[in-house]
Amino acid sequence: MIDDMHYHIKAWHGILNSLGANISMSQMKEECYGKNDELLERIFPGRFSTAEKNVMSFEKERAYQEAYRPELALIKGLPDFLKRANEHSIQMAIGSAAIMYNIDFVLDGLDIRSYFNALVSADDVVFSKPHPETYLKCAGLLGEDTKNCIVFEDSPKGVEAGANAGMQAVVLTTMHTKEEFNQYSNIICFVDDYEDDQLNVLLNK
Repeated sequence: MIDDMHYHIKAWHGILNSLGANISMSQMKEECYGKNDELLERIFPGRFSTAEKNVMSFEKERAYQEAYRPELALIKGLPDFLKRANEHSIQMAIGSAAIMYNIDFVLDGLDIRSYFNALVSADDVVFSKPHPETYLKCAGLLGEDTKNCIVFEDSPKGVEAGANAGMQAVVLTTMHTKEEFNQYSNIICFVDDYEDDQLNVLLNK
């Protein structure tokens, strides 16, 4: 929905290196998936308590929001896509590895909450992507069979989560190249943004 991953990566990069991680930006990009406490545990196994990880997680999200707020915007073509999907009575859900604090930041900052019938955040699941729990919960809340659901993803782990849930995927190439998704067979198409004509087929089915 938004092209903000670089801001997450940069926020984590600064915090983790201040703690002695000595991690490059490219390495940070690879590590930016799953819940915040899981990321911290991967980088610093056993070093921090749950309470300490919660504090660092909130510090990271504040840094991310402060940096990204002036640039907050939907990906090109998405405002019209959401409107058209709504007019076609297509149910939509957000299934994100983000905490609700960040989801609210986007939904209310861009006034798009009314388009979504269900919200599933990192706060609502036990297992992070690529585990299918996030998308299975979305389908359940929508009352839809997973085979009728399409996920819109910008990361390999997200596409894998969709595959594990039995869902097809549209890939936004905002952060990763097509080649990074070669192992997945559930991809319908790759798009740069929501103005791509390939998406018209989905809306008109």
